[in-house]
Amino acid sequence: MKVGSLVGLDENLRNKFSELKELGMDCCQLVCWNMDAFTDETAEKVKKAVEDFGVEITALWCGWPGPRVWDFYEGQKTLGLVPEEYRDMRLKALLTGSDFAAKIGVKDLVTHAGYMPENPYDSQYQPVVEALRTLANHCKANGQRFLFETGQETPVTLLRVIEEIGTGNVGINLDPANLLMYGKANPVDALDVFGQYVWGIHGKDGEYPTDGKNLGKEKPLGQGRVNYPAFIRRLKEIGYQGTITIEREIRGEEQKRDIKMAKEILDRLIND
Repeated sequence: MKVGSLVGLDENLRNKFSELKELGMDCCQLVCWNMDAFTDETAEKVKKAVEDFGVEITALWCGWPGPRVWDFYEGQKTLGLVPEEYRDMRLKALLTGSDFAAKIGVKDLVTHAGYMPENPYDSQYQPVVEALRTLANHCKANGQRFLFETGQETPVTLLRVIEEIGTGNVGINLDPANLLMYGKANPVDALDVFGQYVWGIHGKDGEYPTDGKNLGKEKPLGQGRVNYPAFIRRLKEIGYQGTITIEREIRGEEQKRDIKMAKEILDRLIND
């Protein structure tokens, strides 16, 4: 296992790659919520920056247009491919993201799919699975894998959806903090359910929710409820060899300090 960090795709990409290297990392997931950035010109700039700085982009974390509210109420109506009124335009955006990822040589596409219904007989369940199958097949044609970002789904629902999509190139970008912050599962135990499909990981920490509307709070890695010693130990047991990509959802100097601290913790646990 090696450690990287999230990097946003914007005009400051070269500076961000420089900072990444200063932190002792040479890999990242590239994050983009701006569909207008998915151009040939941007692709050439990204490839040049990758070559100049020696950075590996392990995945494109692709956002989608329209509203997004990260809570348990409005989130049901606004997040991912589940809300019917946004599904078509968001699927189109994700297909475009897959094509952009192919242009820059990235093999994994990651996103939040939304609050997948727990009930497979829910009227929205099969339409969402069909949309995801369309996306997975498009990724497959581009030589890519599609990865669910964990959070809004329970592990067993996510496992069921992957099995039903059935294209063979669908897996999981496991964010252990999200499983806690959404109140869905203990991330160590979740590996017993879907560990074989974990192809990417976010290094993030957080707390369980304390009310019925709002997510639990994100925390600096090592200060939340994710049991990272047990989590890394279990990853080793199941043979995970991929990247742990640090995510810290704040900005400024505190974010940089927390990312540096997270890398030190993760490096120590990986090398124990």
